[in-house]
Amino acid sequence: MVVKEEVKQRTNLKHPVLNMQGISKTFSRVTVLKNVKIELYPGEVHALMGENGAGKSTFMKILAGIHQPDQNGGEIFYKGQPVLWKDPIDARNKGISVIHQELNLSPNLTISENILMGTKFPRNSLGMVKWDEVHERAQRVLDSMGSSLNPRQLVSTLSVAQQQMVEIARALSFKAEVLIMDEPTASLTDKEIMKLFDIIHDLKKQGVAIVYISHRMEEIFKISNRYTVLRDGEWIASGPIEETDPDHLVKLMVGRDLKDLFNRTKAFNPLRKKDIPVLELRNISDKKVVKNVSFKVYPGEIVGLAGLVGAGRTELVRAIFGASNLTSGEIYVDDKLVKINSPIDAISNGIAHVPESRKEQGLFLSMSVKENILMAELKKHSKSGVVRWKDVNATADRYIKELSIKIASPDQPVSNLSGGNQQKAVIARWLSISPKVLLLDEPTRGVDIGAKTEIHKIISKLADEGLAVLMISSELPEVLGISDRVLVMSEGRLTGELSRKEATQEKIMYFATKGE
Repeated sequence: MVVKEEVKQRTNLKHPVLNMQGISKTFSRVTVLKNVKIELYPGEVHALMGENGAGKSTFMKILAGIHQPDQNGGEIFYKGQPVLWKDPIDARNKGISVIHQELNLSPNLTISENILMGTKFPRNSLGMVKWDEVHERAQRVLDSMGSSLNPRQLVSTLSVAQQQMVEIARALSFKAEVLIMDEPTASLTDKEIMKLFDIIHDLKKQGVAIVYISHRMEEIFKISNRYTVLRDGEWIASGPIEETDPDHLVKLMVGRDLKDLFNRTKAFNPLRKKDIPVLELRNISDKKVVKNVSFKVYPGEIVGLAGLVGAGRTELVRAIFGASNLTSGEIYVDDKLVKINSPIDAISNGIAHVPESRKEQGLFLSMSVKENILMAELKKHSKSGVVRWKDVNATADRYIKELSIKIASPDQPVSNLSGGNQQKAVIARWLSISPKVLLLDEPTRGVDIGAKTEIHKIISKLADEGLAVLMISSELPEVLGISDRVLVMSEGRLTGELSRKEATQEKIMYFATKGE
């Protein structure tokens, strides 16, 4: 809950640092925002809540100068004065900084270059960059965060969690007065999250107003002072966080009561284990993390793969899919030994993979929704090298309807969809190949509660139809709610196996911290 002194401090403030009133925005005659408002006060964390597609991203892009409101579509007051940012650089120079959910770094540059990108690098009399000074400046930012990263290291060598810390460091380097954090903890470990919360606490002391976007209720109630809820592009409610609770917020967000979230409706029958497993691993090891992992997944079963960040779950799934090399072990599909040296081999054996980072690894952002859905099967809809678009359109429409993908048109760029609908498009692509095994790596990462429920229902329905599902999730309620069986990894090894009845958060964490 919010510390009372912090609430008192906020209520004593008379003037917001930023006030957005009546904001409206239309794209191609589609109204995305309608009369949305928010007030931000110095030294507070303001949680911005809403389902994917509720308008949060567009609203924040207007605040950050990426978009402008419609003509006569509301006003923005910054420090009491009306403003209209020319572009993101104008907004940033005035003290508005953004930490994006999707990483926006340059992988072939150093951490220092990424942190200080957009600023003037110090140069000597000959015009040469003083790299030692650049690295020192970046080091000071990293030190202020309690980070042990080496500023000279290339970003391409970092893990997703480490890249997220660089993204945060870059935003902090601009001395922001208003800081927008969009799902900043999605890829962080518990230890890194605590560091981030310490940073937020320090920023509040300095008077920074923070907009915090997250679908993790525990975080919202731990660090937020106030909240604003958007639904279908409209303002629904605002208020002190101490005057609400998770159930109430969810009801405001989705327009209905909190029911049947994270809950498998038709559980797998363990008696069916007499069936031949669809997927079996025997002593699988890779070149880096995975060590002698063995397990089976049966038709119609959802197996949750739990563990802490760095436990080797993603590496294991990538190895099964042929995206990384194995050093030892065997993979069986339908009780037959298969050789998987590449994703093409995996696909030909009926294995599909929805990766952790949909935008970097799962989607072709410049292509349409229908092209993304049928990408794996375009050859099947082609003749003599010419795509039969009538077939493509009909098949894409079928998956769009089955998975309830919300779109304006199948021809619209997939980049314009909300996170939840993008994830459904990735799942639809792999369903088009009629797989036997579906590997899901964080399928609801960065997805709101309503979209999570829809994705859970899709996964459960697929399992009911006989598909074998192996699902990685870092959210224990999700693992417990949808899994028929839970496997736990730690330090590259399988350390525990729990039935649906046996599994609890405490038992999962015991095995996740067990080590070798």
